[in-house]
Amino acid sequence: MFQVLSSAWALLFGMCLLMVGNGMQGTLLGIRGEIEGFDTFMMSIVMSAYFVGFLGGSRLAPRMIRRVGHVRVFAALASAISAVMIIYPTFPNIAVWALGRVLIGFCFSAVYVTAESWLNNAADNSNRGKALSLYMIVQTLGIVASQALLLTADPSGFILFVIPSVLVSLAITPILLSISPTPAFETTKPMSLKELMGFSPLGCVGMFILGGIFSAQFGMSSVYGAEAGLTVPQISTFVATFFIGAVVLQFPIGWISDRMDRRFLVIIVSVIGGAGSIMGMLLGDVFGLLLISAFVVGGMANPLYSLLIAHTNDFLEHDDMAAASGGLIFINGLGAILGPMITGWMMGTSLGPGGFYLFTAILFGAMILYAGYRSTVRATLPSEETGSFVPMPPTATTVAVEFAQEYAIEEEVAAEEAAEEAAEEAAEELEGSTDEGKA
Repeated sequence: MFQVLSSAWALLFGMCLLMVGNGMQGTLLGIRGEIEGFDTFMMSIVMSAYFVGFLGGSRLAPRMIRRVGHVRVFAALASAISAVMIIYPTFPNIAVWALGRVLIGFCFSAVYVTAESWLNNAADNSNRGKALSLYMIVQTLGIVASQALLLTADPSGFILFVIPSVLVSLAITPILLSISPTPAFETTKPMSLKELMGFSPLGCVGMFILGGIFSAQFGMSSVYGAEAGLTVPQISTFVATFFIGAVVLQFPIGWISDRMDRRFLVIIVSVIGGAGSIMGMLLGDVFGLLLISAFVVGGMANPLYSLLIAHTNDFLEHDDMAAASGGLIFINGLGAILGPMITGWMMGTSLGPGGFYLFTAILFGAMILYAGYRSTVRATLPSEETGSFVPMPPTATTVAVEFAQEYAIEEEVAAEEAAEEAAEEAAEELEGSTDEGKA
């Protein structure tokens, strides 16, 4: 752990500040949109625009990094993010906000690619798992901390937009001053979506559905809070609870997934997530119950990301896992673009704010039905033949997923070698005892 911190502390600290800025601006726009009088569907377009940019950034970032290097890409894009955050309150126009969100989504995606490849280079076989865990913890802490900062000023003014802008600008400093070497950037040729669908239909369909759930949660939860009449402290607590649930329940679900049929676990997790959504829809007037529903939905939706990747990898050779990750993330991104727009449309009907939770409940239901169907057409793999679950945040790019898969493969190979050595030792002991008996 200390080895990872000593070699990548500047990067992790910078990423934490960036996540504070990202989490803060996303929630703040939902609150400010209500103040500016933008209707729910208009705000859903703004929130969807982030995922359009994010998808584009994940495709173009590798080319940018190979051309000018990690440091320049990180610094340039972080500067652009900082500038856009100031533009929001200066020009409270829906078109300006949507374009700003596309740019910020693009920049954050490319920044994640840069940071994750850098972190991968800083880790080795002995600490790769710790590096992944630190990265996930830093991201979650940044988003949760950002919600507390919303309470420091009036959302109708400029200050709350200046704070994330300053934090993002400061995030560049420790990275630029770090003496850690920058890695050479390599990318894997992606697998075609047709091939990927053939290997794991549930992985592909599940990722598309999950994209809608996560983007609704990440993009529209603050809009829901504003529409439901929550106060700013209540909205910030509500949004943070989704991510607290994600980090608390990620590891228990991962532990279970290595010990049972993952399709059945997808069904169980989706049933619980759907129940949490129905609770929020029916009992959301009680703030305590609303927080419980947010904890459950976030705690179920986020681990599904890692669970679906692990399930897909169960049917792939080691050499194909990295290639498949790009396709899975692309499919997830397509679902993420549609999620906020459909949620906004449903909230704009007679359903009102309850449309937010109805949308996630429908998607969890779709996941249950399709996972149940796939369980009837494909035999269950024995748990000893499946790979390891590696927790990953849904904001992870292809680089982080490949990073995680490298770790999972290394752990699997190490376990196989240990089992072979134990079997050889047992055989030698048996042979020795047999020889003694003959003597």
